[in-house]
Amino acid sequence: MKALSKIVVVCLLSLAVSCQNQITQEKEMSTNKSMVVAHRGASHYAPENTVASAKLAWEQNADAVEVDVHLSLDSQIIVMHDYNTERTCGKKFVIKETASDTLKTLDAGSFKDEKYVGEPVPLLAEIIETIPTGKLLFIEIKSEKNIVPILKKQFGHDPKKDQFVFIAFDYETIVDTKKAFPDNKAYWLSSKFKEDTNTVLQRVKDDGLDGVDLSQSIVTPEIMQIAESKGLEVHCWTVNSMKKVKKLNELGVQGITTNKPDSVLAVLSK
Repeated sequence: MKALSKIVVVCLLSLAVSCQNQITQEKEMSTNKSMVVAHRGASHYAPENTVASAKLAWEQNADAVEVDVHLSLDSQIIVMHDYNTERTCGKKFVIKETASDTLKTLDAGSFKDEKYVGEPVPLLAEIIETIPTGKLLFIEIKSEKNIVPILKKQFGHDPKKDQFVFIAFDYETIVDTKKAFPDNKAYWLSSKFKEDTNTVLQRVKDDGLDGVDLSQSIVTPEIMQIAESKGLEVHCWTVNSMKKVKKLNELGVQGITTNKPDSVLAVLSK
């Protein structure tokens, strides 16, 4: 009878330990949160790729801001998504064919809202100035890879260099950027893999990149599993559905890029 009692006690203790471990694991899972990256700043509310949009994203407590960069005619690094200024500024100038002095005279704010009339096209340096301590700036390279040595020359010793993250769709460009900034994280952007996932991600690892930044539509449990096995991160863009935010966070993506950082942060804090 005593032996039976001891067995029952041991079983109960084992069950209690198992339950406690499960609770701990669930608690850890519930506190894991994807990084929130403000797409072109808080671009749902403020004009994209401007100082105003970046500052609003910081006010909303985004973990990072993402901006796009091009090289101007006079080798200045301009923050803008498109290759020309027509959509956001109303006047058409091809960035690589235009001097920065001209680009800086354009109004990049009024297309979004009257209260942003006169908001200028920023230089990358002006966005960098806004980065708070502990936050990151995702720099998407839109120009040809000849921008990389200029980035290195202008910002290789910047006091905030450690807060830079680099992304690009052009594979050679992002690999060259990682070589120029070996201590900074660099992710390859993609909306579709042309080869099988294992082959693609192995190449990313072999070339020294830190991971991939993918269209939300192609992020799957398989990609997450293979990436994790190779020690690679997976970020995704551009997610404005809160239902999708929850799903991607549960999958374990390291970062979610969104136009609505405040909304995403609210969802992830629950």
